Amino acid sequence: MANPLIAIVGRPNVGKSTFFNRVAGRKISITEDRPGVTRDRLYADTSWNGRYFTLVDTGGLELLSDDIMWREIRGQAQIAIDTADIILFFVDGKEGLTSSDEDVADMLRRSKKDVILVVNKLDNYSPDAAYEFYSLGLGDPYPVSSEHGTGVADVLDAAVALFPVGEEEEDDSIKIAVVGRPNAGKSSIVNRLLGFERTIVTDIAGTTRDAIDTKFSVGDKSYTIIDTAGIRKKSKIGDDVEHYSVLRALDAIRRADVCLMIIDATENLTDQDTKILGYVHEQGKASVVVVNKWDLVEKDNGTMSKYLKSISEDLKFMSYFKSIFVSSKTGQRVDKILGLVNEVYEHSRLRITTGLLNDVMSDAVHASEPPSHNGRRLKVYYISQVSVAPPTFVLFVNHKELMHFSYERYIENVIRKSFDFSGTPIRLVIRERTEKGEVV
Repeated sequence: MANPLIAIVGRPNVGKSTFFNRVAGRKISITEDRPGVTRDRLYADTSWNGRYFTLVDTGGLELLSDDIMWREIRGQAQIAIDTADIILFFVDGKEGLTSSDEDVADMLRRSKKDVILVVNKLDNYSPDAAYEFYSLGLGDPYPVSSEHGTGVADVLDAAVALFPVGEEEEDDSIKIAVVGRPNAGKSSIVNRLLGFERTIVTDIAGTTRDAIDTKFSVGDKSYTIIDTAGIRKKSKIGDDVEHYSVLRALDAIRRADVCLMIIDATENLTDQDTKILGYVHEQGKASVVVVNKWDLVEKDNGTMSKYLKSISEDLKFMSYFKSIFVSSKTGQRVDKILGLVNEVYEHSRLRITTGLLNDVMSDAVHASEPPSHNGRRLKVYYISQVSVAPPTFVLFVNHKELMHFSYERYIENVIRKSFDFSGTPIRLVIRERTEKGEVV
């Protein structure tokens, strides 16, 4: 299930971006004391009390203005409202209720979405200043100061209370996100895997606007395949709806068990392909690189090896990747994709016993002595696997600062050579432990 979307809307200069930056935990939105600064929607994945969501900032709404800039901002904000699960409607408690607030409130009531009314800028004013906003008919107003952080927790408590809880049955299917740049053949691959024309397939990039889930079974295994819109470079995202298509595609990666990264065999691996795979890697997802349109490539005996060598150079950060060369047009090798999905899925959930891990680690330390600095040498005490998806290992040492990145990479390579974690990233966490066994 995708993270709930919370959109922050309101007229210009009511403090939306200040709230957004505070909740996101970093300065993403540009905040200036003048209207029209936030023109495009900005989003950030964050959480509150263990509940994860995507927060969306929008430009200020000037519903009555015919200025071109304000029309664009209004269109962007409308998309946010249409797509959001919950809306935070910001008003200015210092300035008081305005006719523009009433216009925006009318629009929000028509949206039929859950709306939380937030009265901002009450840092030096009594919360009584929020009372006049009851007339908007949007329920109890929440007095806050985004600048100082007061009242923000109450707003977030109210928002997460609206998230769905326990409404869905447990889903044990393997979730497969099909991602890549526009026009790489993602929907065609999906249709081949499903065996019927479920999604629209054209030669026009950007046909798939949202992440579409379809459940299916093969033998005794259940799958949910998630077809997504193509992820463009940020500079090339011009269409209103397409901003949200990218957001949904990134969320599809986060909720997937395995990602199928579709790349176009007629082109070299692009910077955008690498960035998408970098996001998959950072999210700790098992993946398969699917080189599509292989039927269009002129070949000799070494063509596939040369292509694989080329993309391996660009994907050194994920040298563990698994790949397959297919043609969605002819169906060549498409039937092998699910086998690779099952393989990398199992690898991402592989557990190694502590005893076996420490036998491997002991051999590794004897084969290559740990680094030292200023007369102090790194001591490796023991290693333990603490979680899966991605497989995560905690290595206990005497001093973390003595762990050089090259030795950490050496340990990861030893683990990979000893156990089959191909197709999945692994995580290595370094912890200090005293001679008495106390963890620092």
